[in-house]
Amino acid sequence: MYSELEKTEAIDLAEQAAAMLSLLPAVMRNLFQMDDDLATELPLAQLRVCSILREGPRPMSILSREMGVSLPAMTQIADRLERSRLVKRVSEGPDRRVRCLRLTPHGEHLMHRRDEEHKQSAQAVLEHLSPRARSEMLKSLDALLQACFAAKNRKSRDEAPAAEKVGA
Repeated sequence: MYSELEKTEAIDLAEQAAAMLSLLPAVMRNLFQMDDDLATELPLAQLRVCSILREGPRPMSILSREMGVSLPAMTQIADRLERSRLVKRVSEGPDRRVRCLRLTPHGEHLMHRRDEEHKQSAQAVLEHLSPRARSEMLKSLDALLQACFAAKNRKSRDEAPAAEKVGA
């Protein structure tokens, strides 16, 4: 049986989760609401692939898993990106049969430009916060990210040790 305090904490946690789920998308929409030529030209799936490829070439099979799409769907996305000259299929590593996608110089340039526009947008927003508020916000976002990792690890291990609280 749960005590009244445990029930109140569970309700508070549920309310906080609902507030977070409402606030995060609103922040992202407002933060990056700009004239993003690339985002208006490319479907979201293609934009996501280009963002992933900023980290380096990836085999199609890994990309399809990261994107949560089938390999045939990933092939269609890659075909469209290749026709737009944003990516190129290349052989990487010792097994030349493994085809990877890599951003072309044109794709890298467009993604870099988009990153710079996002950075400028973020700076414009941060100007409205005090230095202390900016510092606290960054610490809170880092704590949230660490909590995401902890929750993901906990789910994969399927155990719940209470000592793994982030920010406690």
